[in-house]
Amino acid sequence: MKFLKLIFKNVRRNLLRSALTAAGTMVLVFVVTLVLSILSFLDQATSEKAQNLKTIVTERWQIPSRMPFAYAQSLAEGAPRDPGDVRVPAADSMTWQFYGGTLDPKNRTPENNLFAIAMEPEKLMTMMDDLDSLEPDKAAAFSQVVAKLKANKQGLVLGKERLRQIQKKVGERIKIFSVNYRDIDLEFEIVGLFPDGRYDSSAAFNRQYLNDALDTYPATHGGKPHPMMKGTLNLVWLRVPDRDAFQKVRTQVESSPLYSNPAVKCETAASGISTFMEAYRDLIFGMRYLLSPAIIVVLCLVIANAIGISVRERRTELAVLKVLGFSPWQLMILVLGEALLLGGGTSLLSALGTQFVINDLMGGLKFPIAFFSTFMVSTDAVVWGIAFSTGAAFLGSILPALSARNVKVSEVFSKVA
Repeated sequence: MKFLKLIFKNVRRNLLRSALTAAGTMVLVFVVTLVLSILSFLDQATSEKAQNLKTIVTERWQIPSRMPFAYAQSLAEGAPRDPGDVRVPAADSMTWQFYGGTLDPKNRTPENNLFAIAMEPEKLMTMMDDLDSLEPDKAAAFSQVVAKLKANKQGLVLGKERLRQIQKKVGERIKIFSVNYRDIDLEFEIVGLFPDGRYDSSAAFNRQYLNDALDTYPATHGGKPHPMMKGTLNLVWLRVPDRDAFQKVRTQVESSPLYSNPAVKCETAASGISTFMEAYRDLIFGMRYLLSPAIIVVLCLVIANAIGISVRERRTELAVLKVLGFSPWQLMILVLGEALLLGGGTSLLSALGTQFVINDLMGGLKFPIAFFSTFMVSTDAVVWGIAFSTGAAFLGSILPALSARNVKVSEVFSKVA
């Protein structure tokens, strides 16, 4: 205990230096924890699962995918044709149709643009990641929003960040002038919000509203169908119990003569997301292999500098400790303990504080990558952030600790004399 008290006293000896070192450490740990959270989330999104797989059916040769809506019903079942084929239950499928536009066609800005997904409302709570595993109180509240969306064909659900950007409130009506579906301008009533977090920048509405508008388009345009009519279905999501079922469904879909023009492909959600993330490959590479290591190196230098100055100032004191019976190893442990207390303690406070501020106060980190707009600070990232920073503090203090261990009493006292 006396040894530990001595470590605490040494850290408190120069409060300004210790405070500055702690502040620098906390900033670096804050950044590395956020980076690790983003990378951890992306790794999970692109990792294959053994059970309860989600698969994506898209057009094979074109991006963005555009399939006829006539594909929807059979694809939602997994394209079964023979009695022994796998049939996907209705609760385990959903369709996506992308609808984008602006609230002000004469003055388009990022703030008044709005991108929404047309889908079956009831699938929001059964097929959407995170929304299918809400806490009971949040699930009960969001189920009421879903019920409104299902009852009101013109209903629109928004994330709170998207609602803030367009400067509207729940209950207000808006009109979206479409960009991808020319002349299909839709009026909506904002019926509710997505739960805080991942879908803060998202928007969704009842697919029947869009499809009805497309069906009535010929009546006002000389009997001609809408130019997009042959490609209104963008994605079909399916959930299967395991990889064997996925392989069977994949074979059923890709070998079916019903989907020859245009041809389709079936892949796991992880594979599909990985393909989509190729556009962000350089950004992710930089975060993983450049930014994170750079932060660790800087953290080592910060700790090494602070502890090194402390050791150089206390060479006489260290020599006296040797005279009093402290062994070289005890002096080395004393210096290492100061570094671990300073680096490890502040990293613990910083990582836990980051998780609390980002998750509880801010509702997630707003850092749009692909179609992921919000990232939560994971417990794994907190643990790894503490581990990395504590390890950096240890590595950064090795040279100062060796210097303290090798203090020569005779040289020190000769200079004093």
